[in-house]
Amino acid sequence: GLGTGAGAADDVCSQAPELSREEKLQLRKEKKQQKKKKRSEKGSSAEPAELGAPPEPGQPRAAAQPPSPPASADGPGDGEKPTGGKSKAELRAERRAKQEAERAQKQARKAELSQAATTAKPRQSPTEPQSMVKRLPEHVQVDDPTAQRKLAKKLERQQVPLRQDYGTKVNLFSHLHQYSRKKPLTQQMSIPSTVIHPAVVRLGLQYSQGIINGSNARCIALLEVFKQLIRDYSTPSNEELSRDLVAKLKPHISFLNQCRPLSASMGNAIKFLKKEISCLPDTLREDEAKEKLQDVIDKYLREKIVLAAEAISRSAFEKINDHDVILVYGCSSLVNRTLCDAHAKKGRAFRVIVVDSRPRLEGRETLRRLGRRGIHCTYVMINAISYVLPEVTKVLLGAHALLANGSVMSRVGTSQIALVSKAYNVPVLVCCETYKFCERVQTDSFVSNELGTASVPSLPSGTCSPSPCCGPWQAALPCHPFSWARGHHLQAWALGRQWWCVLLQEQDGEVLSLPLILMDSPLSADDPDDLIVLRKGQAQLGGWAENKSLRLLNLVYDVTPPDLVDLVITDLGMIPCTSVPVVLRVKSVDQ
Repeated sequence: GLGTGAGAADDVCSQAPELSREEKLQLRKEKKQQKKKKRSEKGSSAEPAELGAPPEPGQPRAAAQPPSPPASADGPGDGEKPTGGKSKAELRAERRAKQEAERAQKQARKAELSQAATTAKPRQSPTEPQSMVKRLPEHVQVDDPTAQRKLAKKLERQQVPLRQDYGTKVNLFSHLHQYSRKKPLTQQMSIPSTVIHPAVVRLGLQYSQGIINGSNARCIALLEVFKQLIRDYSTPSNEELSRDLVAKLKPHISFLNQCRPLSASMGNAIKFLKKEISCLPDTLREDEAKEKLQDVIDKYLREKIVLAAEAISRSAFEKINDHDVILVYGCSSLVNRTLCDAHAKKGRAFRVIVVDSRPRLEGRETLRRLGRRGIHCTYVMINAISYVLPEVTKVLLGAHALLANGSVMSRVGTSQIALVSKAYNVPVLVCCETYKFCERVQTDSFVSNELGTASVPSLPSGTCSPSPCCGPWQAALPCHPFSWARGHHLQAWALGRQWWCVLLQEQDGEVLSLPLILMDSPLSADDPDDLIVLRKGQAQLGGWAENKSLRLLNLVYDVTPPDLVDLVITDLGMIPCTSVPVVLRVKSVDQ
């Protein structure tokens, strides 16, 4: 038994030196590789310590090898790196992880420094809702007392009266203004003591009374009045025209905005004019600068409205075929011109269905204009469109503005017509100039809209005393006076379906008449009282303002989603609604 045990011990001793030699050879090879790696990587100083570290207990080779006392006697370096040491890939991974950790620390330090800088400036770090509220225009913050106080102070500095709201509003639209024709803004001001130019006062009154309607008409009238204001302007001493004129325009714009909220076309025109004024060189004399500004306004009117309408008319003609049945809604000057040109100049034979809605009944004016050109027309109300759409081949609509998300903002009822047309698979075409493209984004008709202004017919009637301007028939008719200024009065008489507006001026006890306008139909805009209809001599909604549980809503615009519009015809060509942001970007680069 002892001999057997001794033989086994000899076998172990004889095998141990062989295993230790193999291990030494492998270690020498690894050391040579490490030295080569040292020469190639001079920057890494931590590698020798890592390479000479003892083997980890989790390595499979080190665990499989039996203990060998002679190997430990060969030197400490032989037992530090077993055969299962770290490979090149593992070492590379460790270095990469170390570098990524250092990058993460640097980014964390940068983030801390930026946060410290933002906290040091409290004005530049408002909360998200506050920044959004600041971007909202003034006319959609009526229910915000703070915004209204700021607006009142601003108007007081500019010597512009604040127009008061009228009646009880629907809660969903309490953030919008609701004006009444019974309280015109000119009653609160007098011409001699105000900074507002008389031409601007007249324009504001025409806006608020509905005498000038439509995006194009309002923009043209605005720019013509600004031309007159520039002609009458004189630069004060020690002032620059480019700065002082922009400051002088601000109260006039505020006054017009109080009379009626500015349209998208007017807003774009005002931005353009301010930019041109600020870019005037200082070397120009005053008369040269004023003449240049008037030429710029004329060029804007010619290119953006007149020539744009001609280009749209030519493009829309390609979509109009003989024997077409075209449906139009309301009264759009651009659509009317397109149809008249296609009929008179191009000789196309088609039929038009004019759709109208209360309370404005603008379609009657479209019916008159097309009928005078000999175009065969059919007149229906908006609640009958489902009966006429089966025979319609295409729908041609106008637009108040095209928003940046492709939505079409137009007269209320347009989205309803587009929706029903989509259900009947009738293509919907929208005619719109590019100067009406707006950077605002809107998906509904609630956030930003208009609850209307005033019109003449519902003003309290009175009696007109005979005067040099009044004939015998005028003295017997109901008269609607407006306060214009000291010694000025605007009066309107109804004769059949015509309204006569006359500006009366008192001088030395005499009354002089200055005729302003003759309308073929009652002046109309949007007011809650417009919804009052007389039936059999009775008005069921009469005295609605005294009823606290009754509210009338008369919206001006609605928003049509882009998926309901097949094509937009512009002065740049025919584009889809999704191309509106591209046009806006190109325009901003050109400017």
